Amino acid sequence: MNQQLFLVTGATGETGRNTVRHLLGNGYRVRALVHKEDERAEALRTLGAEVSVGDLLDHDDAIRATAGTSAAYFCYPVSPGIISATAYFADAAKRAGLSAVVNMSQISAREDSHSHAARNHWISERIFDWSGVPTVHLRPTFFAQWLLYPQTLSTIVADGVIDLPYGNGHHAPIAAEDQARFIAALLAQPAEHIGKTYNLHGPIELDQAGIAAALGNTLGRDIRYRPLSIPQYRARLEKAGVPEYKIQHFCAIAVDYQDGIFAGKDSIIARLTGEPPMTVPDFVALHRAAFN
Repeated sequence: MNQQLFLVTGATGETGRNTVRHLLGNGYRVRALVHKEDERAEALRTLGAEVSVGDLLDHDDAIRATAGTSAAYFCYPVSPGIISATAYFADAAKRAGLSAVVNMSQISAREDSHSHAARNHWISERIFDWSGVPTVHLRPTFFAQWLLYPQTLSTIVADGVIDLPYGNGHHAPIAAEDQARFIAALLAQPAEHIGKTYNLHGPIELDQAGIAAALGNTLGRDIRYRPLSIPQYRARLEKAGVPEYKIQHFCAIAVDYQDGIFAGKDSIIARLTGEPPMTVPDFVALHRAAFN
């Protein structure tokens, strides 16, 4: 086994869990930072990871988590606190002398974003840059996993409908599994990527009607796209009890989506890892049970 020890934060999430799996599969040691002890944490131990319980909003936890590690994957959810968490983590990473931090941002991150979360992710990127910690920023388009999130999956299963406020915009959905493979490759050999920002996409751009058709063809069902207005979308999210911070973000990036911010297709994952990312039919076939 390689003696390098990599830290993966958000290790029970989609990209984190799969990054742990790829690193361990490639013979590396992994410390998985989790928020609490539960069956997901135990599953990471079963894979062979060292599990550390901590909170990215606790500076001492960040210092403990990074100590003795070679490089780290930093992933913070769409929730308040990312600026503080980034500052704590950047300081901890500098103390630990990390060779790289792979930072999960988002494709809508920019200085003038109307989404508070997206703008905060842009500030988070700048904090890492100012800190001098060697960093690679990742800006993925919408995950293919969006199809599995309750607000989307429920209407697909019950009504054969994708109803989102994305108009005629398009993107190439990127699976968390493929992002994780890329993240693991960056952690293992970061040198040529330090200071770069990569937009991450799947291989084929589709509009929502095209995604619905690909989903339906794979499942052998009629799946249609029925666009919502943004006010209708907001009302549905409010009714579901989604926190306002996320609602504001989701509604703002719906406009970004319509304006083409999420467009693009893979230009780096296949080249760096030697394997192209999944298409929508590939992803649906892999997760077929969830749609039944």
